[in-house]
Amino acid sequence: MDGRLALEFVEGTDALVCVVDGAGRILLANPALQRFTGRTPDQLRGHLFVDVYVVPEHRELALDAVSRAVATGRAYPQEGDWLTADGSRRLISMQNNVLTDLGGRSYAVACVGIDVTDQRRREAQLSERARTDRLTGIPNRGTFFEELARHLDPAAERVCGVLFCDLDGFKVVNDVYGHAVGDAVLVEIATRLRAMVEPGRLVARFGGDEFVVLCPGCDEPVLAELAAAVCEWVGAPVLTAAGPVAVGVSIGSAVGRPGEAPDEVITRADRAMYGAKTRQHRASERPPD
Repeated sequence: MDGRLALEFVEGTDALVCVVDGAGRILLANPALQRFTGRTPDQLRGHLFVDVYVVPEHRELALDAVSRAVATGRAYPQEGDWLTADGSRRLISMQNNVLTDLGGRSYAVACVGIDVTDQRRREAQLSERARTDRLTGIPNRGTFFEELARHLDPAAERVCGVLFCDLDGFKVVNDVYGHAVGDAVLVEIATRLRAMVEPGRLVARFGGDEFVVLCPGCDEPVLAELAAAVCEWVGAPVLTAAGPVAVGVSIGSAVGRPGEAPDEVITRADRAMYGAKTRQHRASERPPD
């Protein structure tokens, strides 16, 4: 009875069940694996498993893993790409066990594989969504702090510059044209910022109409040049459904050093931004000469 149930399980499960000997020759391949590879039992039994479903770059590693498992009596879970009948790749999670004969000698490795391709893709998408601002598609506040903390690690060998950018006049845009136009402006500003920064730098939406730029290795003079460029790019009118819309930007900068807390660096940049905004406001209120 137990033997029949075991056979029915192996025959009926959607898991990919395979048994290979120490040399890597297939001793058993269940119907699910036959369908996966597009091969009949006769086309599988006796053939090297690495010639059937293992991707070429993993061939030697896979053979070595089986050989070691039989030699030591220990096998370990793994994940790897397998080739389907049409040559496409699927990510397979493998539970591996060493089989022994009545004398306790290891002679084969049994593998139960589960296709986790779609699951891992969903997990990656969820992880990306958690790190990305939904409106603009750029990294969010949490991702920015993670990256800033990484660059401020005590073992880091260089400083890390930060620009804190706050849009001027954005509330008026929302009040006059509506939030749909306001959202379009935010998306365009994010696009412009991302297009202008060099590789290795990060643009993130900090919240509302605030954006931050992470600049590893940048000191104050470099940040000043970048801030001037940002002002020019952001200040250009944005074409929206309501027509051209213009906003300004106030920018503060700070240079963080290895071992410094991220909160301290962003607070300095935030204060510098408010100082710049105050100066711009006072200049706009000053009567003409």
